[in-house]
Amino acid sequence: MSSNGDKPLLEIRDLKVHFALNEGMLQRGRAVVQAVNGVSLTLQRGEVFGLVGESGCGKTTLGRAVVGLAPVLSGEIRFAGESVIGLTGRAAKERARRIQLIFQDPYSSLHPRKTVRDLVGVGLMLHGLAKGYEIDERVLTVLEGVGLGLDHLYRYAHEFSGGQRQRIALARALILKPELLILDEPTSALDVSVQAQTLNLLKELRLQFDLTYLFISHNLGVVRYMSRRIGVMYLGHIVEMGATEELFRRPQHPYTRVLLSALPSLDPDAPSTRQVLTGEVPTPINPPPGCPFAPRCPDAQEVCAREKPVLLPRGTDQSHVCACHFPRVGNNQ
Repeated sequence: MSSNGDKPLLEIRDLKVHFALNEGMLQRGRAVVQAVNGVSLTLQRGEVFGLVGESGCGKTTLGRAVVGLAPVLSGEIRFAGESVIGLTGRAAKERARRIQLIFQDPYSSLHPRKTVRDLVGVGLMLHGLAKGYEIDERVLTVLEGVGLGLDHLYRYAHEFSGGQRQRIALARALILKPELLILDEPTSALDVSVQAQTLNLLKELRLQFDLTYLFISHNLGVVRYMSRRIGVMYLGHIVEMGATEELFRRPQHPYTRVLLSALPSLDPDAPSTRQVLTGEVPTPINPPPGCPFAPRCPDAQEVCAREKPVLLPRGTDQSHVCACHFPRVGNNQ
């Protein structure tokens, strides 16, 4: 992993991604969904950064924006020091080779009537990196790297289990030798036993191929196992970010504490510490003017509804930042 002094591989600054909702035959704009609303984060080369939050918080949209699949309203996305917003032609193809996205559902992300050879080798053909039997050889090599082999080369995607399909999706990404993998809930559609196998495989592949991961999930347990650092998202904002173990030991934001309280305990006799939120989840069409979590926060005060908190260090660890007017600092879980 790169030292802190090195230039980040991925740098996102004040990113905003909004979607217009249209209605009627003329498709006039009716409202705007503020999916990502001012997110900033960096990934060092070789790092695994976990992005966690409830469904609808904007984490998947952020990942899609990095690969050009979501409309960026404003902000910066820089990869290896260069902007990747609005790329077209050869520059967009080069970004696609260097940054790969693994989709959540291994059943819908692979064409069921295509052979594994065609699914995995398509990138080589599109980028002009190989042809003919060379494609077969390179596909077989990367398949063996993810635990598949010659017997799978000419079978169809619909013949495989969910775990095998996710391995095929990984092979399809890895064959282009990318530098960054964006993993969008890569195990959520898999059985528990297969999840563990896939997570261990991802750890091995990161070392083998010198990869950097942006690991997106709603499962804090999985993120803890995979990531060195974690960013917690809520309603399009990063509300807390820090080293994984520091964030688990000393969560500062009330939303982070709620997420952690939902993790199951290994002690069946331990008293439940789960916190249940009240109130309605705000809509990203019309988010609250102050803190996005204020309508559901048990610690909210008048200032929370009026002023949006800034993501700042709140304790002695300067790398642990929190956007809260009244964070809990110290051993407070």
